Amino acid sequence: MKKVMSGLKFIFRNGETWTIDRKYIGDLWIKQVTTSFGRIGEDDFQEIHPCGSFKIEIDSEADHVNSNDINLGGLETGMFDRVLQFKDIEKMDIIYKNSAEKDRIYFPYEALDSDGHDNAYQTSMIGSQQKLYIVIDPDKTVEKIYGKDSSVSK
Repeated sequence: MKKVMSGLKFIFRNGETWTIDRKYIGDLWIKQVTTSFGRIGEDDFQEIHPCGSFKIEIDSEADHVNSNDINLGGLETGMFDRVLQFKDIEKMDIIYKNSAEKDRIYFPYEALDSDGHDNAYQTSMIGSQQKLYIVIDPDKTVEKIYGKDSSVSK
């Protein structure tokens, strides 16, 4: 049976989440997903899927908190503002229709400062049509990929 993606669930470093329905996703690219196997400390061995780069365009209708998500910051300001303010998207689950199965993707990450919460590789902006653009890439920024057509940029 073919897996059909129904949405994406971003997982932030502090444990908060944001689920985006497929209908609100425009441009999407997940580059070089690989499979790794290992463990940290005494945890169980796990299979993980890091990617080399990520970019996404999200329609303004997705700028809300899903009732199943845990998100304190997004309740007050909206998820777009939360993403612009904090560079802390760590990983993402790809959610499939008619299945409990999901694929977890880990993004490239380099701590921006000593607390380790912000990712030097994450950039985002809101374009002139009020769409959110996110790029997580060691070499490219959101402006380099999507241009400087933004009303708000970070």
